[in-house]
Amino acid sequence: MPSSASSSPSPSPCYYYFFFFYFVLVFLVSGSFAGDPYAFFDWTVSYITASPLGVKQQVIGINGKFPGPILNVTTNWNVVVNVKNQLDEPFLLTWNGIQHRKNSWQDGVLGTNCPIPAGWNWTYQFQVKDQIGSFFYFPTLSFQKAAGGYGGIIVNNRDIIPLPFALPDGDVTLFISDWYTKSHKELREKIDNGDDLGVPYGILINGFGPYRYDDALVPEGITYQIINIEPGKTYRFRVHNVGVSTSLNFRIQNHNLLLVETEGSYTVQQNYTNMDIHVGQSYSFLVTMDQNASSDYYIVASPRYVNSSVWTKASGVAILHYSNSQGPTSGPLPDPPNESDTYFSMSQARSIRWNVSASAARPNPQGSFKYGQIDVTDVYVILNRPAELIDGKLRTTLNGISYLPPSTPLKLAQQYNVLGVYKLDFPNVVMNRPPKFDTSLINGTFKGFMEIIFQNNDTTVQTYHLDGYAFFVVGMDFGVWTENSRATYNKWDGVARCTTQVFPGAWTAILVSLDNAGIWNLRAQNLDSWYMGQEVYVSVVNPEADKSEVPLPDNTIYCGLLSSLQRDQSHRYKFSGSTTHSTVSRTILVTLLIAIYGISIGYR
Repeated sequence: MPSSASSSPSPSPCYYYFFFFYFVLVFLVSGSFAGDPYAFFDWTVSYITASPLGVKQQVIGINGKFPGPILNVTTNWNVVVNVKNQLDEPFLLTWNGIQHRKNSWQDGVLGTNCPIPAGWNWTYQFQVKDQIGSFFYFPTLSFQKAAGGYGGIIVNNRDIIPLPFALPDGDVTLFISDWYTKSHKELREKIDNGDDLGVPYGILINGFGPYRYDDALVPEGITYQIINIEPGKTYRFRVHNVGVSTSLNFRIQNHNLLLVETEGSYTVQQNYTNMDIHVGQSYSFLVTMDQNASSDYYIVASPRYVNSSVWTKASGVAILHYSNSQGPTSGPLPDPPNESDTYFSMSQARSIRWNVSASAARPNPQGSFKYGQIDVTDVYVILNRPAELIDGKLRTTLNGISYLPPSTPLKLAQQYNVLGVYKLDFPNVVMNRPPKFDTSLINGTFKGFMEIIFQNNDTTVQTYHLDGYAFFVVGMDFGVWTENSRATYNKWDGVARCTTQVFPGAWTAILVSLDNAGIWNLRAQNLDSWYMGQEVYVSVVNPEADKSEVPLPDNTIYCGLLSSLQRDQSHRYKFSGSTTHSTVSRTILVTLLIAIYGISIGYR
C-alpha cells in the first residue's frame, strides 16, 4: 500500500518578507544603533540688525540669532554642521577647543580651509572624540568675530563616566565680550590704516547691553539679560570671553563661584568670589542659589588691565532673578579686584589646578597621564612685541615674524605637494634681524613632547590658543624666562586647557604632547594682534602611517594655486533642522516596516 505521507504547504511570500524584515532589523540595530551617534545641524549665517548698546547696527547672526545656537552633544558623537554663507564676504567657523583628532580639515582657519564664498554652503563633519567640557565657535576671517557669529559648544559626559560633582539643577551659558558699535569692516579698515581700535563702547553679556545700574553710564531703553533661577538649587554657569581684546572680571553679587572645569578639564574644586577671564577662555562654575532673595542680584563682567581714566564706559551687567525675589536690585556693583594689585590675576591663574583624580572622557583619572615625567623633545621660546612697522605697515610678530597667509591653504598644499607655499623654518628663539613677513611653520615631531614659552614684551595681556590640542599650563611669572625658571614648573597638576593668558612683562610656559597629526593653528586670541600677524602653524606629520589622518573631504573647497580643481557644490549634506543618527535610523526602520507591511498585504 502506498505511503500517504502528508506534505506541508509552501510558505507564503509573507513568510519570506518577515525574515527579510528581521535581518534588516538586526542590521540596523547592530550597525546603525550601536555606532557613535550623529548630530546634524543646519545653520544659515547672515547679517541681522541688533542694538545691544542702544545703537542700531549690523551683527552676524546664525539662524537669525545673536549669539548663535548652542551645539549640545556628547563625547564621541559625530557632528555634521551645514553652514550656508549669506554674508557679502567669505566666511569660516572654527570650533575653539575641539581637537578634531587627526582631522585638521575641519579646523576652519585659513591654514587648513579655503573660505566659504558668499552664497555658498559647506558642511563640517567632525567627531568630538574623547572630549568633554565647555567650548565655543566663532568666525575666523576678516575681523568678523567683532560682529558676532559666535555660539557655545557643550560636550557632555557619556552616561558611563560620572561627573566629579552632583548633577546640577540647570545649565546656563554666558558669553561676555567687549563691544564696538562700529562694524567689523570699519574696525578692520582702522587696523589696515595703522590706527588703534580705541576703547570699546561697552561690555555685552549674551549679546545684550547692561542693566541700568548707573543712570549716567547706561542710557534708557537698553535690553539686558535676565537669568531666572529657583532658590536652593545649583546651576552650572559656563562663561566664555568671546571678545575682541579685553580681559574681563566675572562675578555674581553675593554668590560664590565654585570652579569645576575649564576648556575640557575638570579642575580642583575651589570657591572664588570673582574670576579674571581673558579673551578666548572658558570656565564652568557651580553656583548655589543660597541667598534670601530680598532683591535681584547683579551678574557683572567688568574690564581688567585698562586705564581707568580712559575707560568711561559701562560694565556688562545682567540680572540674576530668584523666582521669589522681592524686587529689583539697586546700589553699586560688587567690587572688582584692586586694579593696582598686579599679582592678583597671576596668583589666581596659578591657583587653578587639574583634578587628577577625576575621570573625563575616559574612565581613567585625568592624572593618569603623568606629563611631568615625559622628556621634552623640542623647546620654543616665542616672543611677542608691540606692533611695529614692516614694509610700511603696522604689524604684530612672533619671534620677529608676522605671519603672511598664502592664497593656498597650507594643508591643501601639503596634500598636493605644492612647493613654495610655506617653509618649515620657524625659529625656536627670536632672531637678531629686522622683523619680516613670512609663511614659516613650526616643524613638530609626531609624538614628540614640546615645551613652549610665551614671553610677552607688550604692555597688554595676551592670550594664546593652540588648535587640535589641550596643553598643560605649567608655569608663569613676571620678568624674563630663563632655563632656571623650569625649577618653578608645576609638573603634577597643572591644568590642561587650550587657551592661556600671558601677562604684560611676563612669561607663561606650556607642555604639549604632539600626538595629533595635522597642521594646527597657534594664534593670539586678541583679535587685533591675530589680525595683524601674530600666529603660526604647527605641522605634525606621522612619518610611518600616511593613513593615520582623516582623508581629504569629498566636499573640499579649492582656492589659490589649486582653484582649477574646484567642482560645483554637489558634495553637501541635504537636511534641515537638527537631529541624531538614531532618529534617522528609526525613520528608516519605520519606513521599511510600512513598505514591507504593504507588500505583504498585497500577497494575501
